[in-house]
Amino acid sequence: MIKKDKWAWAWVPVLYFTQGMPYVLIVMVSVIMYKRLGISNADIGLYTSWLYLPWVLKPLWSPFVDLKSTKRNWFLGMQLLISIALLGVGLSLPTNSFFITSLACFWMAAFASATNDIASDGYYMLGLTEKKQSFFVGMRSTFYRLAMVTGEGLIVIVAGFLENKYGDNTKAWSLTMVCTAFLMLILTVSNFFITPKFESSQEIAKNKPKGFGDVFLSFFNKPGIGIALAFILCYRLGESQLVKMAAPFMLDETAKGGLGYSTEKIGTIFGTVGVIMLSIGGILGGILISRDGLKKWMLPMILSLNIPNILYALLAFTKTTNIVAVTATVIFEKFGYGFGFAAFLMYLIYIADGKSKTSHYAIATGFMALGMMIPGMVSGYIQEWLGYSGFFIWVVIAALPAIFLLKYITYPADFGKKSKPENE
Repeated sequence: MIKKDKWAWAWVPVLYFTQGMPYVLIVMVSVIMYKRLGISNADIGLYTSWLYLPWVLKPLWSPFVDLKSTKRNWFLGMQLLISIALLGVGLSLPTNSFFITSLACFWMAAFASATNDIASDGYYMLGLTEKKQSFFVGMRSTFYRLAMVTGEGLIVIVAGFLENKYGDNTKAWSLTMVCTAFLMLILTVSNFFITPKFESSQEIAKNKPKGFGDVFLSFFNKPGIGIALAFILCYRLGESQLVKMAAPFMLDETAKGGLGYSTEKIGTIFGTVGVIMLSIGGILGGILISRDGLKKWMLPMILSLNIPNILYALLAFTKTTNIVAVTATVIFEKFGYGFGFAAFLMYLIYIADGKSKTSHYAIATGFMALGMMIPGMVSGYIQEWLGYSGFFIWVVIAALPAIFLLKYITYPADFGKKSKPENE
């Protein structure tokens, strides 16, 4: 048998780049694509938010991934299916029924991507010792973020370049999505050759889930779980709507209250500067929680997640199209998102703590995805009703429920604080 951590320097980066790529294409890039193809904000918000559903429901079929075959077979199969689905998106765009057909392909890709997450994470935990898992967690996160830069940045920039070259948005995005399908295929083949076959039938039997119904019941019987779930659902109430309408706001022409930016410019701002600041904010947030514990930083991090959204309202009210002002807005918003999200993730870890923590964390992240999906579904309708200026004011107000619920949730003040070595 191949040693569990052999070639980890090669397979961890490729595996997690492959995990991040379909997610950013399905959840983020689809919004920009549909906007450039003339779909209304209401439909974009509603239908692309539905694509979160597989990540909401994935705890329900995660035991099946454990019961049947190996994790490696699962993620290779799912990655191949994602490649086919993305090819379907690209080929469907020149047709009259492109919206329905491409959404169906995105749905297939979303379910495959959520299942790929389950299998990839399981493979990572089985394939590395606990010490190695901690060592490679930074690399895992870095390459996932790099996939986001590639998706929101490079791929969107390429689509914008093709829009300018052909003067035909449909052709440009069709070619772009076909290229992403081949990129996913290359990544799948790479994973086939790089990832070692270390799972045995004995290990599969050993790791079969037991009493899954009991796992669900034990999660919902946790003390204060009702208020905790309300807090999880409300934590990103504003941000979940902003992320759906930020790109349409920048792409819409000024006569409609937008900024009139090009696709290439959006790719540069969101996909490079934005993702870099998101990563920096997340790293800093993790360091501060590790130093001081969660209690000290929970409120500041909730505020950091929401206060920068005021800058979007200012852009909309003043109709500012200045590139420096717009980039600064994205920098502050993405940094605040990354910084604020660190507290949220630590709270999810606290909720999942105890027996069955892996399954409980999957359930908690399902509620996290639900908290993104439902507000996102109505975001386009709210924007069309209030206009961009009113919408961004509403996004700021949407921070209040989480702040209100904060005083009712309980957790140890020093949770997440790194313990000092015994010899200190």
